[in-house]
Amino acid sequence: MIGRMLLRWILLAISLAGTAALLPGVEVSGGVWPVLWTAALFALVNVLLGTLLRIITLPLMLLTLGLFGIVVNAVVLWLTDALTDSLEVDGFWAGLFGALCITVLAAILHLLFREPLRRRD
Repeated sequence: MIGRMLLRWILLAISLAGTAALLPGVEVSGGVWPVLWTAALFALVNVLLGTLLRIITLPLMLLTLGLFGIVVNAVVLWLTDALTDSLEVDGFWAGLFGALCITVLAAILHLLFREPLRRRD
């Protein structure tokens, strides 16, 4: 269980670093440790506030067939930016495309590492 959680955290950090490398409006400064810290903070904000935002915006989620979830992820990314000095998101569109890029990169990495992430009971 701890190993899967650490692997997910590292995959999120890689997704965050990849997004920062691909998009000019998203930057993570400071090296490996700040990327890991930012990924942990992003995950924490996503769990605590992202879930609440998704519940509040459920009608919009249903109306847009889930596409509003990208906006919720952009808000979570913006909140993470506000909480740490390691992450810099330059505006709404950078946050929106950054959230989309993080989601796509994380999904690809989870597909590549799906066997170690499988639950073994």
